[in-house]
Amino acid sequence: MGMATIGLIGAGHIGSQLARLAVKHGHDVVISNSRGPETLAELVTELGPKARAATPDEAGAAGDIVVVTVPLKHYRQVPVAPLAGKVVIDTNNYYPQRDGQIPELDTESTTTAELLQAHLPASRVVKAFNHIAAAALTAEALPPGPNRRALVIAGDDAEAKAQVAALIDQFGFDVVDAGPLSEGWRIQRDTPGYGPRRTASQIRGDLAAAKRYAEMRQPS
Repeated sequence: MGMATIGLIGAGHIGSQLARLAVKHGHDVVISNSRGPETLAELVTELGPKARAATPDEAGAAGDIVVVTVPLKHYRQVPVAPLAGKVVIDTNNYYPQRDGQIPELDTESTTTAELLQAHLPASRVVKAFNHIAAAALTAEALPPGPNRRALVIAGDDAEAKAQVAALIDQFGFDVVDAGPLSEGWRIQRDTPGYGPRRTASQIRGDLAAAKRYAEMRQPS
């Protein structure tokens, strides 16, 4: 894909690694967190002249693509207006011990990305980067080839998914499309594809084998 500005709302392990990959591949990045731009000075210095720190609103407004990578319990704090009309990458996962109980996720009536999409009704949300350890984002990136690691996306907007897929390919990973946001549960916590290094063919098998939490809890 061409050069873009990547806005990051959240600068933890995943956010900082995605910023490193973006800068490495020629993109500008605007990074934000909940504690203020001044707390990101060290990361911005490391990343160099293509990176700057900002507030979440500013990062959202600046980004051609915006990455939301905050603890799920804070998703309602993501600014809505600056992200209208934009492709938004959702990296979130649901960890009840961190996020508290979220009833609609406990009943599996929705998914984490659908929650964010409902919060950002004018944005085009794509689930991505949620099933890979942060360190692996830079350590396991490879040019195209037979043993390349694959990452899963899900989304309701075909054009948005195409943009995110191009970015993931540029970053060094194959892409497997799981379908709409409602199918994002197939790569959530405790599913077969969540975590391990998998090629495209392997992760397609993992997606097919995934079970809902309710089914996992049933005695065998």
